[in-house]
Amino acid sequence: MDRPAAREREGSATMKYVLVTGGVVSGLGKGVTASSIGVVLKDCGLRVTSIKIDPYLNTDAGTMSPFEHGEVDLDLGNYERFLDIKLTRDNNITTGKIYQAVIDKERRGDYLGKTVQVVPHITDEIQEWIERVAMNPVDGTEEPADVCVIELGGTIGDIESMPFIEALGQFSYRVGAGNFCLVHVSLVPVLNVVGEQKTKPTQHSVRGLRGLGLIPDILACRSTQPLEENVKVKLAQFCHVPISNIVNLHDVTNIWHIPLLLRDQKAHEAILKVLDLQCVGKVPRAPKLTEWTERASKFDKLKTPALLHASVTLDRKLVVDWVPSCDLEDSAATETPDAYEKAWDLLKGAHGVLVPGGFGDRGVQGKILAAKYARENNVPYLGICLGMQIAVIEFARSVMKLRGANSTEFDPATTTPCVIFMPEGSKTHMGATMRLGSRRTFFQANTCKSAKLYGNASYVDERHRHRYEIIELPTHRFFVGAQFHPEFKSRPGKPSPLFMGLIAASSGQLDHLLQQSCGFVSSPVRRGNFCNGATKQQKLYQNGHVKNGLVNGCYYANGNSILHT
Repeated sequence: MDRPAAREREGSATMKYVLVTGGVVSGLGKGVTASSIGVVLKDCGLRVTSIKIDPYLNTDAGTMSPFEHGEVDLDLGNYERFLDIKLTRDNNITTGKIYQAVIDKERRGDYLGKTVQVVPHITDEIQEWIERVAMNPVDGTEEPADVCVIELGGTIGDIESMPFIEALGQFSYRVGAGNFCLVHVSLVPVLNVVGEQKTKPTQHSVRGLRGLGLIPDILACRSTQPLEENVKVKLAQFCHVPISNIVNLHDVTNIWHIPLLLRDQKAHEAILKVLDLQCVGKVPRAPKLTEWTERASKFDKLKTPALLHASVTLDRKLVVDWVPSCDLEDSAATETPDAYEKAWDLLKGAHGVLVPGGFGDRGVQGKILAAKYARENNVPYLGICLGMQIAVIEFARSVMKLRGANSTEFDPATTTPCVIFMPEGSKTHMGATMRLGSRRTFFQANTCKSAKLYGNASYVDERHRHRYEIIELPTHRFFVGAQFHPEFKSRPGKPSPLFMGLIAASSGQLDHLLQQSCGFVSSPVRRGNFCNGATKQQKLYQNGHVKNGLVNGCYYANGNSILHT
């Protein structure tokens, strides 16, 4: 039987694939490893795209709890930030999506009465999905990538992963030698009593991987300390992987150091050799990662990337104090007085306040009190998603004297709803009712700080995650709420304008930044006449009605899309 032909790019060589799998335990950092491989290959002069495979039955992560790695997939964010690319929902493959696609085809009669089975129908759908999505441009050009990095979620041996492992085994044969490289991430633990690095877990993991039809080309070994040379020799002997193809990813101060570890151990040379990447029409260069090295040293000990990107760009050292909003509530004064006092001391000592997104009514009153404190004391405030809704509720209650103002999410029976569900959304089915992904928002006026931060653009494309676009108090030093999530598009060297505004306002740099921001935009958008004159005024609609203003020059609405004519 002839081997199925691999899909080729028009006028170019065959797509190359790097598969990243994990063994022994979950949480080893496959996503960061996959992203870091992409970084070194990109610095070699190659175009890189990414695909994440999640072997759960959910269609997407939208209805999953954040504690379950849900809401939005964390690894996709790493891919975008590390590689400075823009992915779509198709770059995340789940078991639910694959089964749904196959069942839809069966219902349409696409299989012509055949018995639909895991092999070949599910496995073929997986392979076709990978090949199709790998060809989509992701770097702002019309050119497809040279290399597609695929991360298989879960751990080798999990029953949920079996259809994907079978499909990827077939896929490696389908695309042929020189077009497929398998990087297996495994654990080399150290027993405290013995103090010796143990290779047996990795040996068993590789043996299991081979038994499933996948042969690792490169081993990425996770450990607390650098691997000893004799350990590498032992791994090479029992796992049948050359020593030059064994990479050690030991613990580091932050994930931005991982691409540097790969470069220093010449992992790119091993991958280039396996993939025979000379045939892409380019001569790959050695990755220098000069800018990356500088970032890694600055990014130590800070785990809030969007704030970090902005503070590094503004050359400010950022200190983040986490305040549980429940501790700000009046009830905490009697129940946990020490926590209450500490929370308010931190809030009152802050130069700026950020209230992020969330679900449910837990801690909402504390967030309202934080928004009120920031508004009344002229402290820079940025509210994202729920943080924007909190600002709207607080303003409606305190300034507009609407005592019962609330969100229908927190109080369905509220007599003064100022945040409501989108009318087109289902009240009973939570899936697919959120406004997800990139969406265009038009500025009504370009005189506000938000518009200036975006370079006086007439509109901006930002990433959403909500069911229910941007508010600002014009008389305040910096008081902005955004229903979209600006952190999703923040990149190292390309920070989100709103986070830049918060950090600049908190450090006394906002006026200077606004004077310079005519040319500062995090992503290409349509611009007006930047510093002089105004953008063309659009007629704005919400729910089919002309948008109406409220008191003090502020607007609030149910958050539906704003269209222009």
